[in-house]
Amino acid sequence: MKNKILLYLTFVGLLGGLVACEDEGEIVTMRENPIAPSIQTMPELTLSRDRGTDSLEFVATPVDPGFQASARYFLEAAAAGTNFADPVQLYNGVQADEIKITASDLNTALLKKFPADATSSLDFRLRAVLVVDAGTGAPGTGTDPFEYISAVQTADVYLYGLPRLELLNSGMDQKIESPLGDGNYSGFVKLDSENPYTLFDPETNTEYGGGSGTLVVDGSAIQPGASGWYQMSVNINDLTFTTDPYMIGLVGSATPNGWDTPDQKMDYDPKTGTWSITLDLVDGDIKFRKNDGWAWNLGGTPDNLVQGGDNIVVTAGNYTITLNIIDDTTGTYTIVENTVE
Repeated sequence: MKNKILLYLTFVGLLGGLVACEDEGEIVTMRENPIAPSIQTMPELTLSRDRGTDSLEFVATPVDPGFQASARYFLEAAAAGTNFADPVQLYNGVQADEIKITASDLNTALLKKFPADATSSLDFRLRAVLVVDAGTGAPGTGTDPFEYISAVQTADVYLYGLPRLELLNSGMDQKIESPLGDGNYSGFVKLDSENPYTLFDPETNTEYGGGSGTLVVDGSAIQPGASGWYQMSVNINDLTFTTDPYMIGLVGSATPNGWDTPDQKMDYDPKTGTWSITLDLVDGDIKFRKNDGWAWNLGGTPDNLVQGGDNIVVTAGNYTITLNIIDDTTGTYTIVENTVE
């Protein structure tokens, strides 16, 4: 746990206390040892497909710095005993008392790193990122926030496998899945206008073709429109489907096209549920956005991307950038500079 308060205790003593804010003459001071958040109770984590819509609740206590504070909380899971070297982020928000997530959403998130139809021992923790003030560059400000981490809770988690539809002849191995096993499938797919495809259900040995949003058993191959990434939804109960463009890209003064379209398109990795790209950047700013438009855009810090957030400042170099979209409104990213010979 990173407790930066202790690092600046001498400085705090000289000032007579760390002042977080002042409202109408009332001075508010931070505890010398703020109380970290804690996970009080965990839900039952033997997950099953027939209870995928159940709401699971993690009950927690918020960080207590000694005054009413605004903090952002991150619920994370990782393989037990790994010290969260490779965590899965399950929640990103300002509410800490009751964190709710459906069983199907939790199952889908954890399947990115852990096996299906098996029990895994996982560690859970709750991180609180606290910004006391902004704009000064001092400890606790937006550029150097305080972070407090709960004690670890360990639990055995059973994850269930998902029914799938495979895309045949699409140019790559890919599938969409049904989180509830109810005949509704969804996922991200990369379509090529030169590769008409069909959908195959390996459980029933059924192949679907069709067009114009309608599926036909043993029908003709489906002809894609423009090439790129799409969010596909299929309902085999009424034999309908949709494919909506879902092209995540980088835009900004640091990118080859600046703030103009087209954006620098990222690729999706279904195993990790992340988007990534490797490219050359110049000194400037970047943001993430969808379908070359501003209706959906993410900015902010590596562990806290939000809709309409601040531009991300970068320096010139060749980078691999990976984006993890949490709940379509928040996310995290990593940026690694590559050595170019």
